[in-house]
Amino acid sequence: MVITVAELIEKIKFDVIYTSEDALKKEITTSDVTRPGLEMTGYLEYYTPERIQLFGMKEWSYIQNVIGDNRYDLLKNVVTDATPAIIVARGLPIPDEMISVAKKRDTVLLQSTEPTSRLNGAITAFLDEKLSTRTTVHGVLMDIFGVGVLIQGSSGIGKSETGLELIKRGHRLVADDRVDVYQKDEFTVMGEPAEILRHLIELRGVGIIDVMSLFGAGAVMDSSQIDLSVYLEKFEKGNTYDRLGNGETTIDFSGVPVPQVKIPVTTGRNVSVIIEAAVMNFRAKNMGFDATKMFEERLSNLIAKNS
Repeated sequence: MVITVAELIEKIKFDVIYTSEDALKKEITTSDVTRPGLEMTGYLEYYTPERIQLFGMKEWSYIQNVIGDNRYDLLKNVVTDATPAIIVARGLPIPDEMISVAKKRDTVLLQSTEPTSRLNGAITAFLDEKLSTRTTVHGVLMDIFGVGVLIQGSSGIGKSETGLELIKRGHRLVADDRVDVYQKDEFTVMGEPAEILRHLIELRGVGIIDVMSLFGAGAVMDSSQIDLSVYLEKFEKGNTYDRLGNGETTIDFSGVPVPQVKIPVTTGRNVSVIIEAAVMNFRAKNMGFDATKMFEERLSNLIAKNS
C-alpha cells in the first residue's frame, strides 16, 4: 500500500512552506523516516531517497555551519526527486537554500513546532498503520465495553442481527460483513471497515441500514483493536461444549494470536447478553480474576475436606 504526502498533511498538523499539486501527489512507500546527518557529511552509500527527510536541531545546526553555495549543494544531494517530503521540526527557521532545493526537486517542504523525537514517532506510527498489509475476514467487529470483539460464524447464523442488538444495548459498530484486518505491532491486530461499508449494516429481509443515521455518531467507530474473537456455531445435540471455560483457544489474525470463545446458538439463547458476559469475563481474567480457577480451587478444597 501507499499513501500520498497530502494524506500525511491531512493527518498531522504542519505549516506548509512549499508545495505544488504534483508534489502533494508524491507517494510515501515506507514508514521509515531519515534524519540525514551522515548523508550531509557526504556518506551516501546507504542513502534512501524514498524516505521522508526529517531535520531536527542537530541537522539544522550542521546546515547553519555550512557557508555559501556549499549549503545549497549539500541539501541538493540529500533531497532528490524521489524524496516525498522535507520536514523541519521544533519550529526551526527554514534556510533559503532549503526552500530553493524543495522548489527544484518539487518536494513538499513542511515545518512543525513539535520536538523532533515526538514528531518522528507520530509520523512513523501513522505510516506504519496506513502502510500495513490488509487482509479481509468475514464477520462483525464491535466495540463492547471498550473491548474489540470480532463476531464470526457461518452465513445466516445471525452475526449482523446480533450486532444490531448490541448496538441497541449501547455498544458500537466498527464493521459489518467485511472486516479489513492489519497488524499494528507484534502484539496488536486492528480491524476497520471497507470504505464502501463504513457505518452500514446488512439485515436479511430489511436491507442495508445506516447505523450512524439511525443511532447517532456514538454508535459507530472507524477502527478498533481486535481483542477477542467470538465464534457463533449452530447448537448440535450430542456435541461437547465447553462448560467451565477452561478450554482456551486462540485464532491467528495477521500473525497475532487472539483469544477465541465459541458460543452455540439455539432458540431461547440471548446471544447478545452471552457475548456481553463473555467480554466482561475476558476483562476480569485480564485483571487477574478467573472464575474457572476459583471454581476448580473450591472443588479441590471440597474434595480434600470430604476425603
